[in-house]
Amino acid sequence: MAYTAGDTILDDEYNTFVNSSSSPYGYNHFAGPGAGEYGLNQSTISTVSAGDTINASSWNALFTGMDNIADHTNTSITASSVSAGDTIAIRAALITDLASLAAAVAAGSTGATALATNAVGTSTNSATWNSTSTIERSVTFTDNATMRAFFNAGGKIRIDPSCVTGIDGSKDTVFNDLTVTATGNLDLGAHATTRSGSGETLTTNGLANGFHDLGTGYTVLLKLTSNNAGYTSDTVEYSAKLDAAVSSATVLTIKMVSSDPAADTTYTSGNTSGVPANPNEAPRMTLALIEVYPTNGEGLSANIQSSSNAQVSNTQS
Repeated sequence: MAYTAGDTILDDEYNTFVNSSSSPYGYNHFAGPGAGEYGLNQSTISTVSAGDTINASSWNALFTGMDNIADHTNTSITASSVSAGDTIAIRAALITDLASLAAAVAAGSTGATALATNAVGTSTNSATWNSTSTIERSVTFTDNATMRAFFNAGGKIRIDPSCVTGIDGSKDTVFNDLTVTATGNLDLGAHATTRSGSGETLTTNGLANGFHDLGTGYTVLLKLTSNNAGYTSDTVEYSAKLDAAVSSATVLTIKMVSSDPAADTTYTSGNTSGVPANPNEAPRMTLALIEVYPTNGEGLSANIQSSSNAQVSNTQS
C-alpha cells in the first residue's frame, strides 16, 4: 500500500519495514546477514507479534539501525528518533530511506570511508626463473556472511605486486614496469576491480569483475604486456576465484602468473658487452595481498576482516 505522513503504522507494516526480503527491502535484509549483494552481517531488529502495540523503543531501534548504516555508507536519509507517547505514524521518507540504504549496500558501499588496511600475506619466488612464475595466495573468512559483508560494506582485497630487482638490468626493468608502475594497486571490490597504475599494453581487461562476479574457476582481472623493446612478449596476469558460489564461499584465491617467452642470448661472465652474464633470468616476483577492511568507525558494530591467509602455490620454471 502507499503511505503518506500521518498514516498509522500497523504491526505487519512495521514488520515489513524491518524484515522484508523483497523490494522494497526491509532493514534486516540489507543490514543483517542478508543474501547476495545485500547484507552487512549486523545485528537484526526484532519484529513484533500480530496485534502488538509498536512502542517508541521498536521505532527507535529501526531508526538507530538505519542511521548507523547511513553513517557507514555515507548515504543521506531523514530517519530520527521518537519519544514515548508520540503517535507512531509513517514517515513520508521512510520507504525512500530504506531503498537508498539497500541500494548503497547492493552497490558495495562505494561511499564508505571508514576503511583501514591490514597485510594478509606475501609470497616471493625462491629463485630467479626463465619461463614462467606462478604465485597463488588465499584469503579465508570465518563464514560466508562475513565474507559477503566485507565486500558489501566497501571492503577490498588489494593485490600489490612487485619484483626483486638486481638480477638482470633489462628484465628487472621489464617486470618492475609491469608490476609496480603499470599495475600499481589492484583492488578487488564487490562489483569491480580498480587499477592505480598505468602504462604498458593492456592485453586483457577484466576490471569490470568484482567479488560478486567470481566463480570457482579463475577469472582474469588484468593482463599486461610489456612495451619495452625486445620484450614485447613478456606479460603479467592476475586472476581470482572462490572456493564455492558467492552465496556459500569463504575463500578467495588470487593468482599472479608472470611470463617471459622473450628470446635471449647467454653471455659468458667475462663478456665486455655491458650485459648480464645470464640475461635469460627474470627477477624473483612478489605477490602481496592487503585487505582494505570496513571498520567500526562510522556505524558498523565491529571491524569486518578475514580470519586467515595462506600460500597456495609458488613455482618457477
